[in-house]
Amino acid sequence: MFRSLRSPDVLITTLAAAGILMITMGTRQSLGLFVSPINSATGLGIAAISLAMAIGQLTWGAIQPLAGAVADRHGPRPVLLAAIVLLALGTAAIPLVDSAFGLTIAMGLVMQLGAGAASFSVLIGAAAQRLPAEARGSASGVINAGGSFGQFVFAPLLQKLIQTFGWINALWAMALMSLAALPLVGKLTRAAPRAEQHADDQGIGRAIGDAMRDRSYLLLHLGFFTCGFHIAFLVTHLPGEVDLCGLPPAVASWSLAIIGLANIFGSLYAGACVSRYRSKYVLAAMYGSRVLLIAWYLAMPSAPWVFYVFAAGLGFTWLATVPPTATLVGKLFGVRYLGTLFGLTLLSHQVGAFFGAWLGGLALVEFGDYRWMWYADMALAALAAVINLPIREARIAQPAAGAAG
Repeated sequence: MFRSLRSPDVLITTLAAAGILMITMGTRQSLGLFVSPINSATGLGIAAISLAMAIGQLTWGAIQPLAGAVADRHGPRPVLLAAIVLLALGTAAIPLVDSAFGLTIAMGLVMQLGAGAASFSVLIGAAAQRLPAEARGSASGVINAGGSFGQFVFAPLLQKLIQTFGWINALWAMALMSLAALPLVGKLTRAAPRAEQHADDQGIGRAIGDAMRDRSYLLLHLGFFTCGFHIAFLVTHLPGEVDLCGLPPAVASWSLAIIGLANIFGSLYAGACVSRYRSKYVLAAMYGSRVLLIAWYLAMPSAPWVFYVFAAGLGFTWLATVPPTATLVGKLFGVRYLGTLFGLTLLSHQVGAFFGAWLGGLALVEFGDYRWMWYADMALAALAAVINLPIREARIAQPAAGAAG
């Protein structure tokens, strides 16, 4: 199903983008492991730390369209290089602060500005402009799988580093690891963008204006908002949920790792599906499955195997929503300004993520558990499944019957 990626140039471009995303997403998606250690060491409180992480979710989303616009206009290389350095600096600065304001600056702004500018909008946009049209769907799945593989690798590794060397040294090690993305930037950007003619070569301002007046684009934003709420709530508060159930921290780190591992397969499968089925149906099925999985989890006892099965099920769709969402944006408006327009969609995702991370902390303080957050997550997932269906999308061209065999 990945025959379109066999060309060496196509494969190198795709794997370089996937490698960068592996590092940036592996770093930011593992931050939930540090919530309890930071709280114990600083006494800042779960609500304050959750707010800093929620601001980080919003920052990560807000930088996406801006970084995408700069990359669309001036090329992705300077954007990615600056972003990776910012990510390393912000991560290294977290242990040096001892106030809620300082934590918000280091974790919620500097680190997330770097992680966001070296994430989906710039990477998928840069790859799409350097790949033939028939390879873009499969490539987006592989790139997305890179981010999931990062979560699979980083979560248990960082948990082990926290237990062995302490959370401060673990964060400094993570800052050093993030710099490993720097050599991959050259591999991704070594090829010039493909010269293609698009009706949207009218300027970035008009492209954004046309997109924001498009009903399908707005519906896509609403669906992705709920996806962000779901993911940020889980990645921030799953360790806390495990603790409430009286289970060891290793259950949380392995659950996050399983989510990442499952999403590798989910992302690859999503990348293949978008070339066979309409992306809006792929998205509706993914969001609908989350409702069923959360209902199952709430009905089950608190046991490690329940968390692992739950993680595997949710992980299959975790960030596998990215390939069909990016594909829809490309279908609606072309790839000339894909970094910018998909970046705006990611901003909507992260507005939802802000509320998922922040309200999770408030719910724990107010009610002592996350039950009402699970109910809200189910309701939003159901809404996302429904509102994707009216999106305007052409049918997938099927091969002629005589071509089979």
